[in-house]
Amino acid sequence: MNIGTVSERSGLPAKTIRYYEDIGLIAPDRRENGYRDYSTEDVHRLRFLQRSRSLGFSVEECRQLLSLYGDRDRESADVKTIATVKLGAIDRKIAELQGLRDMLSHLVETCHGDHRPECPIIDGLSGRNSVDH
Repeated sequence: MNIGTVSERSGLPAKTIRYYEDIGLIAPDRRENGYRDYSTEDVHRLRFLQRSRSLGFSVEECRQLLSLYGDRDRESADVKTIATVKLGAIDRKIAELQGLRDMLSHLVETCHGDHRPECPIIDGLSGRNSVDH
């Protein structure tokens, strides 16, 4: 099947599909005229990549996961290890974002938002800690 059909079936833009081919994540066959000829298995691999990327896996992590996807002798422990590491990274990012949210919320709460020039938000962003005064 051609790239347009594969794009529709996988939900990925043709540009992304070509990129995945360029970096070796997929390898469609070539017709005699040189055009790509994607298989149903290529569509499955592309959907797998789309879901993996949407969960935050990097291209290299996707490469590992694809290798395990195609390995019928894989151990689920290997897959779980990759997913567990990613989950830890997501948890750390959530904690970081929550800390940023708490800090910004505190600055917003302490700002009067009136006609005065004093602004704890500006002071906080500039590094002056007038919020604690």
